[in-house]
Amino acid sequence: MRVYVQLALADGERERVRSLAGGGPVWFAEPGALTDDDARAFADAEVAVGNCPPEWVRSSERLRWLQLASVGVDAYLPLDWGTLGRRLTVTNLRGVFADPVAETCLAGVLAHLRGIDTLVRCRTTHTWDKLRLRPRLRLLTGTVVLVLGTGTISQRLCALLEPFGCTVERYGRTSGEIRTTQELEARLPSADVVVALLPDTPGTRGLLDARRLGLLKPGALFVNAGRGSVVDEEALVAALDSGRLGGAVLDVTQQEPLPDGHPLWDCPNTILTQHTAGGSDQEAARVLDIFTDNWRRYVGGEPLGGVVDWSLGY
Repeated sequence: MRVYVQLALADGERERVRSLAGGGPVWFAEPGALTDDDARAFADAEVAVGNCPPEWVRSSERLRWLQLASVGVDAYLPLDWGTLGRRLTVTNLRGVFADPVAETCLAGVLAHLRGIDTLVRCRTTHTWDKLRLRPRLRLLTGTVVLVLGTGTISQRLCALLEPFGCTVERYGRTSGEIRTTQELEARLPSADVVVALLPDTPGTRGLLDARRLGLLKPGALFVNAGRGSVVDEEALVAALDSGRLGGAVLDVTQQEPLPDGHPLWDCPNTILTQHTAGGSDQEAARVLDIFTDNWRRYVGGEPLGGVVDWSLGY
């Protein structure tokens, strides 16, 4: 069985994959520096791990299982899964990033409410601004937090928020306290913090348009660690620039990397975490843990974990 690995791995981690393959042929490719040899190795593989080029996936005839190195599957949605899905199973890292993403969301909210982001800037300019800043600091304790999404990250974030005594409501079309967009619109005006953790699907794109952003109370904080497509960025920039929104913590944007000169770079009270929320010093090990478990399932003929449902888009 030929295995293709497109991950940035240390030597010890590569040995772990070779051991798993039991001496079978394993090809390692460097993400971001793919070659023609890598393409040929992928074409010969039965199993691949990593976010491989969608055009390779489309044309591969031997591939039977692709383990993605992400939760999101946006790049692969345009492929013809009515045909590909008959011979190829795709699994993602559902649940792997729950801890780091939830912690990043919490850190961003606290940094904003407690003025940490502003104080960091004060240090770089040698500005002592205590008298102005202190009365403007806010508490997370007792606030209303609206979480868009009900998956593993949402569940972990809710657990982290519990000690703060927040009133937390979740929006999801199949689970959560809020199920419809009409109910969502009714809840937006009462939210102090809105956290978007939604995938990129036809049903989520543009969910937070200018009208719905306008329903938020003055000073509300917006956090997005799902997908940039969920929010109208032009309307978001306008709300931040006008001061109507209290601030934003954005791990994702519609264009990544964010282009030089994009207005989000200069929006006030905005923290850009550059799609790092899922990262940690344990990331590679966690990816390999998932791959190892699914490998054993695959060779044993058992159902794989984290199988992507293309009808849902995640």
